[in-house]
Amino acid sequence: MTFDYNSTRNKLILAEYGRNVQNMVAYICTLPTKEERNRHAQVVIDLMGFLNPHLRDVADFKHKLWDHLHIISDFKIDVDCPYPIPTSDVLNVKPDALPYPQQRIRYKHYGKTVEVLIKQARALEDPQRKQLMVQSIANFMKMAYVTWNKDSVTDETIISDLKELSNGELVLEDNVNLNKVEVARLAPTNMRPKNIQKGGVQNNKNRQNSNNRNSSNRPKNAGKRY
Repeated sequence: MTFDYNSTRNKLILAEYGRNVQNMVAYICTLPTKEERNRHAQVVIDLMGFLNPHLRDVADFKHKLWDHLHIISDFKIDVDCPYPIPTSDVLNVKPDALPYPQQRIRYKHYGKTVEVLIKQARALEDPQRKQLMVQSIANFMKMAYVTWNKDSVTDETIISDLKELSNGELVLEDNVNLNKVEVARLAPTNMRPKNIQKGGVQNNKNRQNSNNRNSSNRPKNAGKRY
Protein backbone atom coordinates (compact mmCIF):
# COMPACT_ATOMS: atom_id res chain seq x y z
CA MET A 1 0.00 0.00 0.00
CA THR A 2 1.43 3.37 -1.04
CA PHE A 3 0.52 6.71 0.47
CA ASP A 4 0.11 9.91 -1.50
CA TYR A 5 2.14 12.57 0.27
CA ASN A 6 2.69 16.14 -0.88
CA SER A 7 6.43 15.49 -0.86
CA THR A 8 5.97 12.86 -3.59
CA ARG A 9 3.66 14.97 -5.76
CA ASN A 10 4.62 17.40 -8.48
CA LYS A 11 5.51 20.92 -7.41
CA LEU A 12 2.51 23.17 -6.81
CA ILE A 13 3.18 26.08 -9.16
CA LEU A 14 0.55 28.60 -7.98
CA ALA A 15 -0.59 27.60 -4.52
CA GLU A 16 -3.48 30.09 -4.41
CA TYR A 17 -5.39 27.97 -6.96
CA GLY A 18 -4.78 24.64 -5.31
CA ARG A 19 -3.72 21.25 -6.60
CA ASN A 20 -7.08 20.37 -8.15
CA VAL A 21 -6.85 23.27 -10.59
CA GLN A 22 -3.31 22.25 -11.47
CA ASN A 23 -4.49 18.68 -12.14
CA MET A 24 -7.29 20.03 -14.35
CA VAL A 25 -4.83 22.08 -16.37
CA ALA A 26 -2.57 19.04 -16.74
CA TYR A 27 -5.58 17.06 -17.98
CA ILE A 28 -6.44 19.76 -20.53
CA CYS A 29 -2.93 19.49 -21.98
CA THR A 30 -3.60 15.80 -22.76
CA LEU A 31 -6.83 16.39 -24.71
CA PRO A 32 -6.42 15.54 -28.40
CA THR A 33 -8.39 18.33 -30.08
CA LYS A 34 -8.07 22.07 -29.66
CA GLU A 35 -11.83 22.47 -29.49
CA GLU A 36 -11.98 20.33 -26.36
CA ARG A 37 -9.02 22.14 -24.83
CA ASN A 38 -10.61 25.54 -25.44
CA ARG A 39 -13.91 24.43 -23.89
CA HIS A 40 -12.27 22.96 -20.79
CA ALA A 41 -9.88 25.91 -20.47
CA GLN A 42 -12.79 28.34 -20.30
CA VAL A 43 -14.36 26.31 -17.49
CA VAL A 44 -11.07 26.34 -15.57
CA ILE A 45 -10.71 30.11 -16.09
CA ASP A 46 -14.16 30.65 -14.56
CA LEU A 47 -13.22 28.39 -11.65
CA MET A 48 -9.97 30.27 -11.06
CA GLY A 49 -11.88 33.56 -10.93
CA PHE A 50 -14.33 32.05 -8.44
CA LEU A 51 -11.52 30.80 -6.19
CA ASN A 52 -9.83 34.21 -6.18
CA PRO A 53 -12.56 36.86 -6.18
CA HIS A 54 -10.07 39.56 -5.13
CA LEU A 55 -8.68 39.46 -8.68
CA ARG A 56 -11.90 41.08 -9.89
CA ASP A 57 -10.68 44.32 -8.35
CA VAL A 58 -7.54 44.15 -10.48
CA ALA A 59 -7.61 45.96 -13.80
CA ASP A 60 -8.11 43.48 -16.68
CA PHE A 61 -8.35 40.51 -14.30
CA LYS A 62 -9.30 38.13 -17.15
CA HIS A 63 -5.92 38.77 -18.72
CA LYS A 64 -4.28 37.89 -15.42
CA LEU A 65 -6.24 34.64 -15.17
CA TRP A 66 -5.18 33.54 -18.64
CA ASP A 67 -1.56 34.32 -17.82
CA HIS A 68 -1.87 32.21 -14.68
CA LEU A 69 -3.35 29.38 -16.74
CA HIS A 70 -0.27 29.30 -18.94
CA ILE A 71 2.02 29.49 -15.93
CA ILE A 72 0.27 26.57 -14.23
CA SER A 73 0.66 24.49 -17.39
CA ASP A 74 4.38 25.33 -17.49
CA PHE A 75 3.62 27.15 -20.77
CA LYS A 76 2.68 23.85 -22.46
CA ILE A 77 -1.07 24.32 -22.90
CA ASP A 78 -2.21 24.84 -26.49
CA VAL A 79 -5.44 26.86 -26.49
CA ASP A 80 -6.85 29.90 -28.26
CA CYS A 81 -6.02 32.65 -25.79
CA PRO A 82 -7.76 36.03 -26.22
CA TYR A 83 -4.60 37.76 -24.97
CA PRO A 84 -0.93 37.64 -25.97
CA ILE A 85 0.54 34.33 -24.82
CA PRO A 86 3.24 34.85 -22.17
CA THR A 87 6.57 33.06 -22.23
CA SER A 88 8.74 31.64 -19.48
CA ASP A 89 11.05 34.63 -19.76
CA VAL A 90 8.57 36.84 -17.89
CA LEU A 91 9.11 34.76 -14.73
CA ASN A 92 12.89 35.20 -14.78
CA VAL A 93 13.13 38.95 -15.32
CA LYS A 94 15.38 40.51 -12.68
CA PRO A 95 14.81 44.12 -11.64
CA ASP A 96 17.58 46.65 -12.01
CA ALA A 97 19.81 46.92 -8.99
CA LEU A 98 19.19 50.02 -6.89
CA PRO A 99 22.23 52.19 -6.22
CA TYR A 100 23.12 52.07 -2.54
CA PRO A 101 24.81 55.18 -1.10
CA GLN A 102 28.29 54.42 0.12
CA GLN A 103 29.13 57.95 1.24
CA ARG A 104 30.34 58.71 4.72
CA ILE A 105 28.06 60.77 6.97
CA ARG A 106 30.06 63.17 9.12
CA TYR A 107 27.45 63.52 11.87
CA LYS A 108 25.15 60.50 11.87
CA HIS A 109 22.68 62.01 14.33
CA TYR A 110 21.93 64.72 11.76
CA GLY A 111 21.65 62.26 8.87
CA LYS A 112 22.38 62.53 5.18
CA THR A 113 19.41 64.81 4.53
CA VAL A 114 21.06 67.70 6.39
CA GLU A 115 24.15 67.43 4.20
CA VAL A 116 21.97 67.52 1.07
CA LEU A 117 20.10 70.58 2.34
CA ILE A 118 23.35 72.34 3.18
CA LYS A 119 24.65 71.67 -0.31
CA GLN A 120 21.50 73.19 -1.83
CA ALA A 121 21.65 76.19 0.50
CA ARG A 122 25.24 76.92 -0.48
CA ALA A 123 24.16 77.10 -4.13
CA LEU A 124 21.54 79.81 -3.48
CA GLU A 125 22.40 83.31 -4.65
CA ASP A 126 19.59 85.30 -3.03
CA PRO A 127 20.95 86.35 0.43
CA GLN A 128 17.53 86.66 2.08
CA ARG A 129 16.29 83.31 0.81
CA LYS A 130 19.62 81.72 1.72
CA GLN A 131 19.41 82.98 5.31
CA LEU A 132 15.85 81.66 5.69
CA MET A 133 16.95 78.25 4.48
CA VAL A 134 19.94 78.28 6.82
CA GLN A 135 17.62 78.99 9.76
CA SER A 136 15.32 76.12 8.71
CA ILE A 137 18.30 73.76 8.46
CA ALA A 138 19.48 74.81 11.93
CA ASN A 139 16.02 74.16 13.38
CA PHE A 140 15.97 70.73 11.79
CA MET A 141 19.45 69.98 13.14
CA LYS A 142 18.34 70.91 16.64
CA MET A 143 15.31 68.65 16.37
CA ALA A 144 17.48 65.74 15.16
CA TYR A 145 19.99 66.33 17.96
CA VAL A 146 17.29 66.20 20.66
CA THR A 147 15.70 63.14 19.06
CA TRP A 148 18.82 61.00 19.20
CA ASN A 149 20.64 62.39 22.23
CA LYS A 150 17.67 63.04 24.56
CA ASP A 151 19.57 65.99 26.05
CA SER A 152 19.18 69.71 25.71
CA VAL A 153 21.46 71.37 23.19
CA THR A 154 22.61 74.97 23.00
CA ASP A 155 22.24 77.10 19.91
CA GLU A 156 26.00 77.57 19.86
CA THR A 157 26.51 73.83 19.29
CA ILE A 158 24.12 73.78 16.35
CA ILE A 159 25.67 76.90 14.83
CA SER A 160 29.16 75.44 15.20
CA ASP A 161 28.18 72.12 13.59
CA LEU A 162 26.38 73.93 10.77
CA LYS A 163 29.44 76.04 10.09
CA GLU A 164 31.67 72.98 10.06
CA LEU A 165 29.38 70.98 7.75
CA SER A 166 29.17 73.87 5.28
CA ASN A 167 32.93 74.58 5.40
CA GLY A 168 32.27 77.98 6.94
CA GLU A 169 29.88 79.18 4.21
CA LEU A 170 26.60 79.04 6.15
CA VAL A 171 26.42 81.18 9.28
CA LEU A 172 23.33 82.28 11.18
CA GLU A 173 22.82 85.95 11.89
CA ASP A 174 23.64 87.10 15.42
CA ASN A 175 20.08 88.11 16.29
CA VAL A 176 18.50 84.82 15.24
CA ASN A 177 17.42 82.29 17.87
CA LEU A 178 16.45 78.78 17.01
CA ASN A 179 12.77 78.05 17.34
CA LYS A 180 12.43 75.89 20.46
CA VAL A 181 8.65 75.64 20.13
CA GLU A 182 8.94 74.14 16.68
CA VAL A 183 11.56 71.68 17.89
CA ALA A 184 9.26 70.48 20.67
CA ARG A 185 6.37 70.13 18.23
CA LEU A 186 8.34 68.18 15.63
CA ALA A 187 10.13 65.90 18.07
CA PRO A 188 8.64 62.42 18.73
CA THR A 189 6.13 62.17 21.57
CA ASN A 190 8.44 60.25 23.88
CA MET A 191 11.14 62.92 23.41
CA ARG A 192 8.94 65.94 24.23
CA PRO A 193 9.05 67.69 27.60
CA LYS A 194 6.56 66.34 30.11
CA ASN A 195 4.56 69.55 30.26
CA ILE A 196 4.03 69.41 26.47
CA GLN A 197 3.50 65.67 26.32
CA LYS A 198 0.83 65.52 29.03
CA GLY A 199 -0.59 69.01 28.74
CA GLY A 200 -3.55 67.95 26.63
CA VAL A 201 -4.50 65.14 29.02
CA GLN A 202 -4.19 67.40 32.08
CA ASN A 203 -6.33 70.09 30.49
CA ASN A 204 -9.01 67.53 29.71
CA LYS A 205 -8.99 66.34 33.34
CA ASN A 206 -9.29 69.93 34.61
CA ARG A 207 -12.28 70.59 32.37
CA GLN A 208 -13.92 67.33 33.48
CA ASN A 209 -13.43 68.17 37.18
CA SER A 210 -14.87 71.63 36.60
CA ASN A 211 -17.95 70.14 34.92
CA ASN A 212 -18.41 67.71 37.82
CA ARG A 213 -18.28 70.55 40.36
CA ASN A 214 -20.81 72.58 38.41
CA SER A 215 -23.20 69.62 38.17
CA SER A 216 -22.92 68.91 41.91
CA ASN A 217 -23.94 72.50 42.73
CA ARG A 218 -26.97 72.36 40.46
CA PRO A 219 -30.40 71.93 42.19
CA LYS A 220 -31.74 68.39 42.13
CA ASN A 221 -34.95 69.38 40.35
CA ALA A 222 -33.18 71.49 37.73
CA GLY A 223 -34.11 70.60 34.20
CA LYS A 224 -37.31 68.70 35.12
CA ARG A 225 -40.59 69.62 33.55
CA TYR A 226 -43.88 69.48 35.48
